[in-house]
Amino acid sequence: MDKRIRRLGIFLTILFVVLFLQLNNIQVLQASSLNNKPGNVLTASSTSNEPRGQIVSRNGTVLAKSIPVSDQYHYLRVYPDGPLYADVTGFDSLIYGTSGIESSYNQYLVAQPNPIKSLSDIFSSQQKYVTDTVVSTISAKLQAEAAKALGSLEGAVVAIDPTTGAILAMYSNPTYNPNLLSMHNASKVEAAWHTYQTDPNQPMLDRATSRAYPPGSTFKIVTTSAIFDHAPQIASQVFPYQTQITLPNTVNTLSNYAHESCGGPLALLLAVSCDTAYAQIGMQLGAQSLYNEAYSFGFNQVPPLDIPGVAAAQFPKASSFARNIPGLAYSAIGQENVAATALQMALVGAGIANRGAIMAPHLMSQIRNYQDQIVKNYVPKIWKQATSAATASQVSQLMVGVVKNGTAQGIAIPGVEIAAKTGTAQTNLAASSNLSLSGSDNWMVAFAPAQSPKIAIAVVVPSQKGLSFNSTGAQYAGPVVKSMIQTALGLS
Repeated sequence: MDKRIRRLGIFLTILFVVLFLQLNNIQVLQASSLNNKPGNVLTASSTSNEPRGQIVSRNGTVLAKSIPVSDQYHYLRVYPDGPLYADVTGFDSLIYGTSGIESSYNQYLVAQPNPIKSLSDIFSSQQKYVTDTVVSTISAKLQAEAAKALGSLEGAVVAIDPTTGAILAMYSNPTYNPNLLSMHNASKVEAAWHTYQTDPNQPMLDRATSRAYPPGSTFKIVTTSAIFDHAPQIASQVFPYQTQITLPNTVNTLSNYAHESCGGPLALLLAVSCDTAYAQIGMQLGAQSLYNEAYSFGFNQVPPLDIPGVAAAQFPKASSFARNIPGLAYSAIGQENVAATALQMALVGAGIANRGAIMAPHLMSQIRNYQDQIVKNYVPKIWKQATSAATASQVSQLMVGVVKNGTAQGIAIPGVEIAAKTGTAQTNLAASSNLSLSGSDNWMVAFAPAQSPKIAIAVVVPSQKGLSFNSTGAQYAGPVVKSMIQTALGLS
């Protein structure tokens, strides 16, 4: 009898140990994966019943946090400067889920049970949950400057550290207020969502990463790189001065902006943004070389930014030009069916700035736990080797000439060497949803200081009401670029 009792006792002890281990496995080790498992209908209510981790800027400015409230959910998600960072943080809604950083790093932001360190912790009456903090790459100062400089204009600004791929600023206008989507009043949340979704200005569209526009002459950065990479003999050509050229197999002509006459060596062609010459360069390069160069710079691929909804830039396949040589001429100057996001063109500029290597863009810098210890640290990595260091150096110097002697002279800053390229894409020539709007999509891509870049920027101000028909990238995107560079370099 004693043996049976002893065996039963040992068996029950083993069962208790197994049960104890399994409970710990579920409540501690698997808590994160179970919380974030698709189909878990309790996730929304449970994460609102506990605090959610903060999202902060690189300097510690709080972009998102949870505050205690006296309702059934106990905690409310708030965004202190909601509209300013909406495209970065995204939103956290009981009805519509999450977006932005809130979505990508949800597994770190949701409350987790405090790790059990002793037997007394198991029986403690206190409900202990801890959260991690997502430290973003965003500079609060640069983000605020982007919004201020863009003002009431529709458009987008993306600023990158070209040596690491860290996104320093990412802002688009119009924007929205994520606080209206995180409320606990369902009818108000639904009303706000409906208002945003039916607004013809599309405030929830991230124009920095999700909306592509014809890049116009900023694409000449890619075309110029293709010269050195695929047909270096073109670099020594001197092109005749022309106001327009007749396109092959047609009676149609391609003209320079405002029917200006331009020509000469490559340095002058890029400085004044000579369309007639670059159209001829595109046809000399050929469709395959131009397509290959565009692909090397990231076109037709989704940039690996760590938030959902990023769109790929588009450049037509080489085969599409077999019977459309005029289309190749227009594509070489960033029109026809070429389209790019502000993010993509910032990456193009960053690639030239970083000796030909495009670093993977990212918004997460670190994940820190409740004890301020690093849980995860971003390690910079190359996304695309767009071109060689030699080509990048040559293109960089040509872009410096655009600021010194060309279309971007307005952004010159005494004592700072800036490399830039303007872009003015005529919407009546581009395949765009804005065909009804006469005018231009206005661009500028730049980096500074040219020899040791700390910031690469792309700004797009698309065709819109209030802009003159003859609007240009230098006129509308240029002032935004200049103020961003001044702020980044501590000159303002």
